[in-house]
Amino acid sequence: MASSLPGPPDLISDMVQPVDLVNCVQRPAVVTLEQHHSLPADIVVVNQGNNHRMPVDMLGDLPSPDKEEVSIGSPDIASDRLDAKWFSRGTASNGVAQGIPMPTSKDAEFYNMNHRRRGKAFVFNHMNFDPRLQLRPRNGTNCDRDNLRINLRQLDFEVEVYDDLPFKEIERILESAAMEDHSDADCILVTVLSHGELGILYASDQPYKPDRLWSHFSADKCRSLAGKPKMFFIQACQGDQLDHGATMTRTETDAGASSYKIPNHADFLIAYSTIPGFYSWRNTTQGSWFVQAFCHVIQREAHSRDLLSIMTRVCRKVAFDFQSNVPGDYVMHEKKQIPCVTSMLTRDVLFTRK
Repeated sequence: MASSLPGPPDLISDMVQPVDLVNCVQRPAVVTLEQHHSLPADIVVVNQGNNHRMPVDMLGDLPSPDKEEVSIGSPDIASDRLDAKWFSRGTASNGVAQGIPMPTSKDAEFYNMNHRRRGKAFVFNHMNFDPRLQLRPRNGTNCDRDNLRINLRQLDFEVEVYDDLPFKEIERILESAAMEDHSDADCILVTVLSHGELGILYASDQPYKPDRLWSHFSADKCRSLAGKPKMFFIQACQGDQLDHGATMTRTETDAGASSYKIPNHADFLIAYSTIPGFYSWRNTTQGSWFVQAFCHVIQREAHSRDLLSIMTRVCRKVAFDFQSNVPGDYVMHEKKQIPCVTSMLTRDVLFTRK
């Protein structure tokens, strides 16, 4: 796609894809990172032609829940020994079968995506933040928001979009969603577009742990989504490191079960725009590399490939087709990015047509 901005594109190949143009960079936040670890890090990339700023997002890794440690007398089943000396009692019920209807048979290879509704999709978009947080506006995020809204609607989701919400409002919406009846829905999807750091995301008014997004939807808390896909996509950084990349060169050289029990945290997929510890890139006019790639692949292959195969192609597109182009600053020049997908899915997700 042609661009009116000067400078070479951030796309390596001639693909039909929004172009990420960068000519020079200002890095005051990098100094801040080294001297003030308590403050959120941010990178600003400026186009020489029109002084558009290009901040970079941040996000932390998955936090570990607090554990109540208790001593173990003997394993429940002699043949299934525990690998840990201590274990947590968790938050689930006492293990008594509670008769949650099975959305599909135990040995089905695919999730049942033939309910009356696809389900709800929530997009929490953050561009502006409380000045006390000292976070830069996330220019370009509205492009991600609009692209997600269009593409998720094409997949038959009921899309709800929210801009710059405080944390209590985000939590209220998710708690309310978890209390709804999803019996006639295939799945649920939540997307967050924001700043982040190691172990946290930012609402408009405060930081919070990422697990606050999905903790409401475990099988014991949201029974009508038990056994159904619960998908979370997070565009934000997970740290302050830059990926320098590496140059590659060619060289020569139990069927029929009437009931079954599932873990409370099964059937989740959590996709981050980058791996723990690293920056995530976002263009101020075309949106983030991750969301651009996700929408590009979804548009073309959502009905023909399962979700994990789609995410593999999203990772490949981000990894190979995007690269920062900042020849005036070697620290920022030719940097790469790779998304990180954590899957607790137990079947394939295929978005069959409604």
